[in-house]
Amino acid sequence: MTTTINGTGQHLAEAEPESVLRTRGLRKFFPIRGGVFNRVRGWVQAVDGVDLEVRRGETLSIVGESGCGKSTTARCVLRLIEPTEGELSFLGEDLMRKGSAELKRLRRDMQIVFQDPYTSLNPRMTIDDTVAFNLTVHGMSWSKARAQARDALDQVGLSARNYARRYPHELSGGQRQRVNIARALALKPKLVVLDEPVSALDKSIQAQVLNLLSDLKRDMGLTYMFISHDLHVVEYISDRVAVMYLGKVVEVASADQMYAEPLHPYTKALMASTPSGDPDNRRARAPLTGDPPNPINPPSGCRFRTRCPFAMEKCAAQEPMLLRQAGGRQVACHLYDEQVEVAPEVEKRLAAVGAD
Repeated sequence: MTTTINGTGQHLAEAEPESVLRTRGLRKFFPIRGGVFNRVRGWVQAVDGVDLEVRRGETLSIVGESGCGKSTTARCVLRLIEPTEGELSFLGEDLMRKGSAELKRLRRDMQIVFQDPYTSLNPRMTIDDTVAFNLTVHGMSWSKARAQARDALDQVGLSARNYARRYPHELSGGQRQRVNIARALALKPKLVVLDEPVSALDKSIQAQVLNLLSDLKRDMGLTYMFISHDLHVVEYISDRVAVMYLGKVVEVASADQMYAEPLHPYTKALMASTPSGDPDNRRARAPLTGDPPNPINPPSGCRFRTRCPFAMEKCAAQEPMLLRQAGGRQVACHLYDEQVEVAPEVEKRLAAVGAD
């Protein structure tokens, strides 16, 4: 938090947006077992020291390659899977210290929409019962829950008169995802985690669902954590973007900053890999080569150094910290550890990453 000094020399704190969710040092390691006694032989470091903040009323998107830890992070912040260690704060309450009863109370205010719109629905339950069940879990009677569920269906563009008594197999993919959104919003949550909510849909339906999410956010004052690998989708819906690589956050910035001028070499390569619809703008070579390292035994220091064209000795010896830069953005890269006067030279070197 930054401060300013008034005419009397007193320090005045600048107002910052209220945080809905904060993580500090969030880790999730999965054990690898084997042998006769099924002993732990290693750990998959899926999420390793993630610091994030989701501010009230914003959409924070998390992007990165498959296997970078995006979805694991989303499930950890809701405690759908238990973090190995770290701090979790939701609306000022410490989630890591909550028991099952207190966690159930808080889950009214944090909901999730999963990637696959079909497998996340019970094929034996009608649509209104699917949405209503979420309400009955939190103590609402079935009659009142069904009435509220029908209101939620109307809100997401599915007429309760036409769709309430249908089953999931009678709906299209886009309609099923609208049901999942209605189920998440029926409890009027403060935070909605959207885990690849449009990746299973075709492009025309994606646009409809994204417009629906934007309208609901505006009308209901929602806060989103949006998980995606589609950079076009992220650019459209995001207020801020966090980029993850091999379990760590490497850059955080506003969507405008990130797409106009990415800083981290991985972010620049990621942006440069976005397919272009212009046939005259085809790439002659891939902006990034090689596979991500093994998360069981990641490289020392910076985890991106094995694929980074700017890797130096310091990158192997010391892990870069996620430091704040000009404009409020953050980046974890030793190229930005130097003094400000070196920045123009660094910018010229980084600009060549996406060049053919």
